[in-house]
Parts: sequence; structure tokens; C-alpha cells
Amino acid sequence: SLDFWRLLYALLKQIHGGKWTESDAIDNQIRFVKSALWYHGYGRPELYQLPSDGSAGSRELLLAFSWLLHRISLLEQLLARNRVKTGDETSVCTCEDDVPNSQKSTTEIAPEYGLEDRIDVRYLQWLNGRLRFQWRSLHAQHQEQCKLLHKIHLFTSGSHMDQMVGHFSVTETDLVRQPENYRQLLQLLESETMQLEAFLEWKQLEPVYWQWMETVLDNMAEEGNVCESQDAHLEKSWLPKATSCCPWADSLTGQIDRLSRDLMTLRDQLHKLVTHRKAAWCEKVKTREEELQKEGFSATARKIQESVELKLLDLTNLCAPRKNKMHGSCRLVFRGKHPASKMGFYRSVSKEPLSAVSATEVIRELQMREASLERELKQLQEECRQRLDEIAEGLDGVICISP
Repeated sequence: SLDFWRLLYALLKQIHGGKWTESDAIDNQIRFVKSALWYHGYGRPELYQLPSDGSAGSRELLLAFSWLLHRISLLEQLLARNRVKTGDETSVCTCEDDVPNSQKSTTEIAPEYGLEDRIDVRYLQWLNGRLRFQWRSLHAQHQEQCKLLHKIHLFTSGSHMDQMVGHFSVTETDLVRQPENYRQLLQLLESETMQLEAFLEWKQLEPVYWQWMETVLDNMAEEGNVCESQDAHLEKSWLPKATSCCPWADSLTGQIDRLSRDLMTLRDQLHKLVTHRKAAWCEKVKTREEELQKEGFSATARKIQESVELKLLDLTNLCAPRKNKMHGSCRLVFRGKHPASKMGFYRSVSKEPLSAVSATEVIRELQMREASLERELKQLQEECRQRLDEIAEGLDGVICISP
């Protein structure tokens, strides 16, 4: 189990972009693994109850590891992060973020890693200001990086053998200036090739692994049923002693049985009544439909059905991901010849021209998303302001002045 904790710590640290060392204390590693699993929505409480010294829980860790493989595509993310980037790539995402469904349930699983019940508001304001400052610094650094990339792409335009790219990347420019660095790049490419070969081997053996995990789950379910039956047997064994010590327990048990029978009878009667009324209502609707059919009921119903289908189609288009929504890593390609788009994005997995999208299109999508988020923020602020006004009205002798 101790080795399993360290393995999950190393993998999850890479996923979250942090540096890890083997010298980190084991309790810190376990705390980070639990926090990361809680962040991803892992909802099994037995894992969070494991001791912080790593002395137990190998099967629970195996189950969590399998959940990560299936839920967040752990191996694919590791390959994507450790990939050797020979081109100038950027991460583009115009999709809307989805809130995990298990967010509410996970707050009760690991409360020791969340915020405390009572926190000073000034501390939250300080954290918010620090976050805004770091965000501005990151944005300024990203703008400076884009300016430098633009210079490299502009000065090396027409030098690349690939006509779709047409210019050198930062890595290729560095190799041109310092050819002796190609050995290090070659070693990185060989390491990536070994990882890809290992991943292909894993994909061939993956069905065997999941079959084995099914047996592990079955064994855990059987053990859980045995524990429940033992607990139930202990409870039943204590019941005669309780009734012998408490004479009123027999009468109370009889009242509970009578109440249960009355509730079952009432449920059956309600079910019969609902069925009867539903049948009567269907008969009335059928009769009314026959009466209105002579008055053009079919034409009216057809128009209503068409309008409903149009609304459902609009709703489907809103809910379904659009084709122009981009998500993932794309390669930056300079397009100086076309005045409409000076900088473009190309999918790193494909080199077809159809997969290209201009930077102006991405900026337009992000601006629309920004406007939507601003409207949502204003709505939430107004709701909070109304809530605060309601609270302030209930306070005696307090005057609240809005900023």
C-alpha cells in the first residue's frame, strides 16, 4: 500500500502540473492524493478513512487507480503532458465548463481538506486579490510570449520544408542555432517512443485488467454483504434481550406492524385510484379529440407538433457541442499572406487544411463566452444583494449602506 500511495502521488502530481520528489513526507503525499481524488469527484468514503501512515488500503488504492484510468483517462493525460513538443503549440478551449455532479457529495467526504466553517472575510478578499494579481502577471507573460513567437515565425517564414507550416518553431530555431542539442532532443524522442510502445502493449492487455477488476469488485461486494448480515444478526440477537427488559417493546412492535399494514393498504388503494382516474381522463381526451377532429383538430395539432419540434431542435443545438468548438492542444501557424487571419491554429493530430481555424474566430468565440459569463455574474451579484438586503432587514439597530 505504501508503494501504491507513492505511485498515485507521482502520477497525480504530473497531472496537476506540479513537481514531485521522493523525499516528500508520506503523510503529505497521502494528503495530496486524497485531495486530488476529492477534486476529481471520487466518492468512495472508505478511501478517505485510510490512515495517514500508508500502512493499509492497498485494495482501496487499486480501486481508486482503476477509477482514474476510466474517469479522467489518466494514461492519455500523462502521454499528452510528457509529449515532446517540436512545434509551437497552445492550449485552446472554447467549450463551456461543466460542474461535476458529485461536487455536493464530495464536500462531505473529505471535509478536512476543504475550507473551515468560520473564515474571516478579509482573508478571502486577500486571496481574491492575490489570485487577480497572479492572473494579470500570467496574462502579461503570455502576451510577451506571443510577441516573441510572432517574431520567430515572421523572420523564419518560408524556411520550413512543410508548406502548410512554412516557418520554424522555437525548438527548430534552437536546433539551427545550436546543432549540438539534437542529441538531447533525440533522447527525448526515443523516451517518448518507448512510452507509446508501452501504451500500445497496455491497450492490448487492458480487457484482461478490467476482467480482473470485476472479480475484485465482486469480492468486495460479497464481503460487504457478509458484514451487513453479521451486523443484522447481532441486532436480531439483541432484540429478545431488549424485549425481555422492556415490557412495552412488544406493544410498540405490534403498533409498528399495524401501521405498516395500513400504509401498504393505503398505497394499494391510491394506486387503484390513480389508475382509474387516468383511464377516465384518457377516455375524455379521446372523446374530445373525436369532437375536435371535425373542426380541424388535425391541422392544429400538426402546427403545434411542428412548433414543438422546432423548439426541441433549437434546444438540442444549444446543448450539443458545436463543431467549431475547440478543445485541446493546437499548433500555432503564422499566416502573413492572408489579411483576414494573421495567425492560425492547426490541430496537432491532423494536417488537413479543413481542421484549421483562425485566431480571430477563436477570439470571437471567447468574447461571446466572456459576455455570457459577465451576464451570469451580474445576475448572481443581484441575487446576493437581494439576499443581503433581506438579512439586513431582520437586524435591529443596524444600518447597512451599500457600496
